[in-house]
Formats: sequence, C-alpha cells, structure tokens
Amino acid sequence: MIPVLNEASRIALAIESAVAAGQVIVVDGGSTDQTVEIASSYDHVLVIHSQRGRGCQMAAGANACERSVLLFLHGDCQLTANACSNIIAAINAGRLWGALRQRIDASGMRYRFLEHGNSLRVKWFGMAFGDQAMFMLADIYRESGGFESILLMEDVRLSRRLRKFSWPVLLPSQVVIDARRWHRHGVIRQTLLNWKLQLLHLLGISPDQLERRYR
Repeated sequence: MIPVLNEASRIALAIESAVAAGQVIVVDGGSTDQTVEIASSYDHVLVIHSQRGRGCQMAAGANACERSVLLFLHGDCQLTANACSNIIAAINAGRLWGALRQRIDASGMRYRFLEHGNSLRVKWFGMAFGDQAMFMLADIYRESGGFESILLMEDVRLSRRLRKFSWPVLLPSQVVIDARRWHRHGVIRQTLLNWKLQLLHLLGISPDQLERRYR
C-alpha cells in the first residue's frame, strides 16, 4: 500500500521499487497534480481513493488488499533490492511484523545518526514508524485493529498494539527516504519537532491538533 498526496515527482520510483510485492495499491488522498495519472499508467497497480490522511489511506489500502502479508510504503520512499524477498523470508521464519532500516537520501553524518537512532528505536522500544516500510501478517493487522483513520500518529498507535503480539523484527534491507522535510526545516529542528509531537501525543493531545502543528 502506498498512500499519496501530490507525489507526482516520486510515485513512479515508489511503485517500481515495490513490483516484487505482487500487488501494489496506491491510495490517493486528493492529489491535484499528476500523481493519479502516473500511478494509473501501470497495469499492475490498483488506484483507489480515500479521505486525506495516511491513517485513512493506509486503512483503505489494507481493506482492498487480498494478500496475506501487508507492506506499507510511503509515497516518497523506495524499497531497495531484495526487500520484498527478505520480508517473505522473515514471515516464513515466524515473524509477525517488522520494518526496514532507513537510508535517508542525503549525505552527511547527521543523517547517518538519524538512521541509526531510528533503528535503535525499533530494536529497543519495539516502535516502528511508517517511513520504515512497516510490514505484517494481514491477520495480525486486522486482529490489532489496523490503522486508525486519523491524520497523524497512526503508525505509533499501531506499533503499540502490534507489540502485544510480538516484538518487531528490523530487517537488513533498506527503504530509501526522500530528505525534503529535513532539507526544508533543518535536521535538528525537524527532529525536535518530531520528538515534541510524540511527547504531546503521550500527554493526550489529539492527532488532529498534532497534524496542524506538523504541517
């Protein structure tokens, strides 16, 4: 599942990197650029529409998926080679869910520290985020309640529920992430904002309010 909103410049790369998944579902949240046209040009891609918001869009994609394993890929991300085969190997080995290592598409040690820190978050706290290409058994996804139809923190909430079934596995395969948000706001400022939003969420601030702060 690939949730998108105005990702015309990146959606082709995301789709082509996920071909090995077998079924690719692009869920559009109201794009006003050429995203839908580009995605629809691929014969093997199912394009559906939903209310805007990654939680809503990924939930819609999961409901439309007929596969036993679900993989969620953000529209500005790309899977590296062998990612899908490594996911299947992990599932066949008895893993219920997990994520991939990140590779932010930018040079500099600041980005490498971010990648390392996000990997440790999965290993130590069992918390995977949406831009880490979360994957899981479809049955476990549904039993956990799946993604909530909220605008932000949908990945945090789902990870917490999935931890009750098992600890996530962090695979060696990578997902490449566009660095635009860090370029736009700066690495330190963006990271502090992300931490602040997570803290506010823990304190009970609603996802809708957090989404407005994030934008």
